[in-house]
Amino acid sequence: MTGVQSGESTRRTEPERVLRTDVREARRRLAGRVRKTPVFHTSVEGPHGPVPVSLKMEFLQHGGTFTVRGALNALLAADDGADQVVVASAGNAGIAVALAAAQLGKECTIVVPESAPHTKVAAMWAHGAEVLWHGTTYAQAQERAVSLAAERGADHLHAYDMPAVVAGAGVIGLELEEQVRGRPPVLAAVGGAALIAGLGAALGRRRQIIGVESEHLPVLSAALEAGGPVDIEATEVLCATRVGDIAFDIAQRHQMPVLSVADDAVAAAREYLWREFRVVVELEGAAALAAVQSGMYTPAPGVRPIVVLCGANTELPVL
Repeated sequence: MTGVQSGESTRRTEPERVLRTDVREARRRLAGRVRKTPVFHTSVEGPHGPVPVSLKMEFLQHGGTFTVRGALNALLAADDGADQVVVASAGNAGIAVALAAAQLGKECTIVVPESAPHTKVAAMWAHGAEVLWHGTTYAQAQERAVSLAAERGADHLHAYDMPAVVAGAGVIGLELEEQVRGRPPVLAAVGGAALIAGLGAALGRRRQIIGVESEHLPVLSAALEAGGPVDIEATEVLCATRVGDIAFDIAQRHQMPVLSVADDAVAAAREYLWREFRVVVELEGAAALAAVQSGMYTPAPGVRPIVVLCGANTELPVL
């Protein structure tokens, strides 16, 4: 499995497979560098009464995002000695790479779309990153990041479609095996899909992984329907509009179910977490819980699903 790639596109017709052994290696590499986030066993309000769940509190990770795991693993796995890294991101991946680069003494440049949230850009700056604005979409920022890395002779890190990034995210799955007894299903937000890909690589068919998408960004369900990753039209230009090749491969091989939840349900789940638990997460961080609370996912009797709350980087005034 390779780490950071120098100035070249990560698109592959045959994506490199990420295996459980890669995730175990990532756990060894990340030991002492990331938090083993806690699990909170509780019940949440469902459409027909309380629903028992186990909440994986990954929003408590360094930088407020699970993506720190993948960013650190990718930089640690790189063996070319480069002291600069470039990544495209409108949010959490940029924060994670900035934090990881600072920890390892590397220079970091993040290419963001012009309308990237100020709160997240400020977090990138806080970790010492150079931030460059380019284009209006994530895809345009990604193209510039690839060319910029080549121009500077820097490493290019893909936000979600790299083996080492996926393996780092998969360490969450190994933690869950230690923290939660039995083999309950795991619900997690899709986004670019590094999270569900990592969970799939770590857990295989040991536990069912269920991806949860916002209805306006059906990147994984569209890919599964088309038989491969496809670009989708979306009003949210700051997010990935195409699922990663690695994630698609894992989702297809494991026959991973994907649920779509309404934006209103996601917003309601985030508000519920604040109201009932004083937990602040961003919208994507609440997507998996929204599937439970909206009734899109109903656990079988006696089953307590695991819900991954994956990120906390949001603007507080929205609450």
